[in-house]
Amino acid sequence: MINTKSILISARLLIISVILLFPIRIFSSDQVSIKDSLKNNLIILADDLIKLQEQNISNSNYGAFWCEACKDFHTRASEAVLPLVVAFKETDNQKYLNSAIATGNWLINQQKENGSWFETPSEWTGTTTDQLLMMAAAYPLIKNYLTEIEALKWKNSIKNAADWIVENMNHEFASINYCATSTATLALVYKLIPDLSYLKKADELAFLVLSKHDDDFFLTGEGNRVRGTKYGIDIGYNMDMSAWGLALYAKLTGNKFAENYVRESLKRMIYFIYPDGSTDGSWGVRSSKWTTFGSLTADGSQILFSLFANENPVYRTAALANMNYFMKLRSNGLIPPGPHYYRMFKTPPCIYSTFCRAKNIAMAILFGDMSSGFIPELPTQKTGWAKHFKTIDVSLIRTKNFMATVTAYDYKDIRRGADFKYMHRPSGGSITNLWVENYGYLQASSQTEYYQWEFNYPTAENTLSLTPRIEFRDTSAYYTNLYEFDGDMELTENDGVFIVSTRGELKDRNRWEGGIAYTLTNTIADQYIEKNIKLRFHGQNSVVSIVEPFVQNADTRFIKIDDRTVEIIGGKKEFVFKLISDDCEIELGTDEQRYSQPLPSLKGFPVIIKVKPDPGSFEKEIKFRITIK
Repeated sequence: MINTKSILISARLLIISVILLFPIRIFSSDQVSIKDSLKNNLIILADDLIKLQEQNISNSNYGAFWCEACKDFHTRASEAVLPLVVAFKETDNQKYLNSAIATGNWLINQQKENGSWFETPSEWTGTTTDQLLMMAAAYPLIKNYLTEIEALKWKNSIKNAADWIVENMNHEFASINYCATSTATLALVYKLIPDLSYLKKADELAFLVLSKHDDDFFLTGEGNRVRGTKYGIDIGYNMDMSAWGLALYAKLTGNKFAENYVRESLKRMIYFIYPDGSTDGSWGVRSSKWTTFGSLTADGSQILFSLFANENPVYRTAALANMNYFMKLRSNGLIPPGPHYYRMFKTPPCIYSTFCRAKNIAMAILFGDMSSGFIPELPTQKTGWAKHFKTIDVSLIRTKNFMATVTAYDYKDIRRGADFKYMHRPSGGSITNLWVENYGYLQASSQTEYYQWEFNYPTAENTLSLTPRIEFRDTSAYYTNLYEFDGDMELTENDGVFIVSTRGELKDRNRWEGGIAYTLTNTIADQYIEKNIKLRFHGQNSVVSIVEPFVQNADTRFIKIDDRTVEIIGGKKEFVFKLISDDCEIELGTDEQRYSQPLPSLKGFPVIIKVKPDPGSFEKEIKFRITIK
């Protein structure tokens, strides 16, 4: 087992616990049942999934779930075995039991001889840990309803998959979230099959995962490898996968040391649940999967928050708020990868988000704290604060009306660079998420260049990023602050107004400088956001564009009042975009149709400021303000 006697680390944990405890203010005196809400939504999703299931018993794919978007019976979709059997446990409705047995039997038939499963339509096998975890959690609930032959097949399948994980799972094979999930998987399998090799491997992986937390307790290891070691942080995967995997392992094995690490990490992660329950995954190395409610193919945070809800009721709030958010997006029986998906696509989305969120809810019901209790405010529902997480160079700001994320996260994929998915995330001091009280998202972000990195990404061509940015082109390349991964960020406060300044160079996709430096200052107050951009032309005299895309809801309209003023109307609040600088003009709506991003599924509308260098000067300053009317 892991050595839990590290006095220095324990002391650090204790000190940070005292510093970071956030006060709880109850805004509802009612005792709310988290289980009732989880159960009701689980049943909805279970019914949705059954509609996608092959019901013809004579068909070789009987029990599998069809994904119309991918034209595939995804093997991972049979992880729905757990939500289906939990639905049966909660309702005693035979249809859920029948569906659970059918999909479990089908999944066993897809298992490879070595014990692994392909993540169809790909041949990636790391997700074997996800499939095994669901089978192992479902088996004790379903075994009495299986035939003797079926029960033997299920147990042999579980053992073969567990043996494969013991042999293959490590950080050289898979990203850190797989290792974290495997700690819980093997700890759970050990309760069914008491093979000490499972517990030993779980402990080894847990030690690895613990070692990958930085000084702010963010988990590294989601990006690419450098000499066998993975780097890079993604809050979406931290929250929706890794943290609950390690926490569940800790609860199952009684490992308090590991549990304390998750507890400390959770005190930071809670601030990335926005006031409306959405999740801010806009800045991490896997932000190409950000959907606004979490990460596209990750499970979800309900299991994580429910594991600690008995300690702090704000986690009960977070579990419910986030679930309510993604269930409101649900349409046509599926959870889409963003609020505007059905405005952009006529075809259904991939089913991953639907079965992943269902299994997460089922795990919360099985393993989490289901007691009724108070629902206090989220930390992000309180106003007048800002945080700069220095290990990731990300700042969160909350004023009376605004919540914003500003990122200068510096991870770099040294091996593959712009040829891979980790290096088209936004950075450079841009606001990557901007939410307004009683309105919703005003601005968001997306890949700087959109690529369909995985089969379950929606397709898109010739799109432009939703991220606010500074950019220019020359005959060689396209340059932007979004590719500045070495920016210098500073957060200050002045009489309740928060100022985030980032200095850097406009760079191309390969991180080559283009001869124009910048300082981007975001000033965030109660009623307005002001941006001040200082440009220094030290190698180029190109025209620079300041691009400010705004989320274009169905009722949003953009009205150009004059060359320096735009009104944004529609919804419960209206805004004025005002150019303060004298010698620039606004360009409205250029290439509007290209500002539609599949991940997160949002439509945007651009407000663009064209900036020409002044003759005889190498510096230029541009200032504009976004004000609530």
